[in-house]
Amino acid sequence: MGNARNLAFWAVLFLMILALFNLFSDGTASMNSRQVSYSDFIERVDSDQVSAATIDGEDITFTGADGNQYITVRPQGEEIADRLIGKNVDVKVVKQQQSGLMSMLGVWLPFILLIGVWIFFMNRMQGGGKGGAMGFGKSRAKLLTEKHGRVTFDDVAGIDEAKEELEEIVEFLRNPQKFSRLGGKIPKGALLVGPPGTGKTLLARAIAGEAGVPFFTISGSDFVEMFVGVGASRVRDMFEQAKKSAPCILFIDEIDAVGRARGVGIGGGNDEREQTLNQLLVEMDGFEANEGIIIVAATNRKDVLDPALLRPGRFDRQIHVPNPDIKGREKILSVHARKVPVGPDVDLRIIARGTPGFSGADLMNLVNEAALMAARIGRRFVSMEDFENAKDKVMLGVERRSLVLTPEQKEKTAYHEAGHAVVGLSLPKTDPVYKATIIPRGGALGMVVSLPEMDRLNFHKDEAKQKIAMTMAGKAAEIIKYGEEGVSNGPAGDIQQASALARAMVMRWGMSDKVGAVDYAEAHEGYNGSTGGFSVSAATKELIEQEVRDLIEEGYQEARRILIEKDVEFERLAQGLLEYETLTGEEIGKVIRGEALGGDDDTPGSSIPSVTAIPKVGKPNSQGGDPAPA
Repeated sequence: MGNARNLAFWAVLFLMILALFNLFSDGTASMNSRQVSYSDFIERVDSDQVSAATIDGEDITFTGADGNQYITVRPQGEEIADRLIGKNVDVKVVKQQQSGLMSMLGVWLPFILLIGVWIFFMNRMQGGGKGGAMGFGKSRAKLLTEKHGRVTFDDVAGIDEAKEELEEIVEFLRNPQKFSRLGGKIPKGALLVGPPGTGKTLLARAIAGEAGVPFFTISGSDFVEMFVGVGASRVRDMFEQAKKSAPCILFIDEIDAVGRARGVGIGGGNDEREQTLNQLLVEMDGFEANEGIIIVAATNRKDVLDPALLRPGRFDRQIHVPNPDIKGREKILSVHARKVPVGPDVDLRIIARGTPGFSGADLMNLVNEAALMAARIGRRFVSMEDFENAKDKVMLGVERRSLVLTPEQKEKTAYHEAGHAVVGLSLPKTDPVYKATIIPRGGALGMVVSLPEMDRLNFHKDEAKQKIAMTMAGKAAEIIKYGEEGVSNGPAGDIQQASALARAMVMRWGMSDKVGAVDYAEAHEGYNGSTGGFSVSAATKELIEQEVRDLIEEGYQEARRILIEKDVEFERLAQGLLEYETLTGEEIGKVIRGEALGGDDDTPGSSIPSVTAIPKVGKPNSQGGDPAPA
């Protein structure tokens, strides 16, 4: 329909332009004739200087004795035809039926053309929506069909609790008597809250696939327009459509675009958005009941929503959709792995263990990257190696093998990363070392990756201290190997991570005996998240900074002590990284024990050469990777 309207509009516009061109071309041809007065024309007729004349209404075009064309206008009611015939002038008369039409067209055509262009651009400005240019207030909600593949709850994994809540809503729509016989009422709304990529929209599509009732979907940004009152009109029209199809489900994606709290922020609120929100509040729970309409909304910014929108009676259920745990990640990987040919060596649990914090969208991207890597090298199936390479690419960045490092830079990076790995392996409460590499990835020249055995739900004080020690091990390794003056800017990222963790321990987690169990984070950030500096005394501020510094210094000294005690293992691992560039956790253990790595002669497989303890240089002072040089 939209294409047909556009074609019709362009056809009419072309015909109008063509008619206007013809009209003005005729006028231009007439203007090429010389204009003379009527009295001059009569004198020429009487003196036989006119050979031919054409009478077109009040216009008379005649040919003079010199052969040129002339034009004049006769007075109204003046009869000139008999006089011309009496002088033997060849007289032609033009019919006037089209003259009035063309003159009317000449007057009205510019206005019609202007109105048509205005309608066209207004239609474009409105996105070609329903109702054309005059349909500002029409709803943009779309009725979801199964043309592009039906999604069910079987396609949703890793968020079982959220799925159970929504399965109950679907069951309510299928069999309302099951709940109503005990006095239960169907929920009016369900708000899906969670980080980006956790599957909120996918859950809504699964509801549509399972419920078997009409499912309308719309984005929160579709309500807000440049004209005040348009959004409220669209809300009214959307609910009118939904009432005609009740029972039905209405899904509003990114509801924070229209549901932000009213009257907050600098400069007050936005009139259009607030009117739209007011209308939405009334439609959801006003005097007129909307029986059979269930509203499902999704947002990752619940904190900015208006409190009136969150109360029971509007959104009766607020369903948290978190990032999946290790079991959930394994289920999500199995769902996406159905679509690709997976090799026999692939263990999805190992991949799930190595991807803490990944959302469902991240895992889908991981599987896709692994399939692309396998296809790039011509494999017929996706192997575990492809998954590992894809995981490193997603987590750490693309390998920058084109970056040329000098031998000195490469050596310093190897000792830096070896320090992280040795300290991480020596401390019992740090996460197991998964991989160490001196191949530049992303913005780092090298890195050591530690992954937890299970998802971490809390952080203890001794664990945090050991994490700081492992983080500061890179700087300790450089100072032990090259001296105080030989340290590089490589530990910059480590210092940033250690400082953030130490400040959290002191200011937020109450892990400092001197500072006490007081939350100073809000005092530092100001009220409502504004950065207004410390609202505490200078003495307290100094105490906090001293405690943060003591924690970092304690971690640095612990890392230095371990590296000096295990200097042989430290040197072995650094030399192993220089030779092999990338070592897995198992290979790191073999290298620091001096064992051979399995493989070919020219690949990791030869025994690690014996090394002596590295000399101790420098003196005590004060995980991540070396930053790439600018």
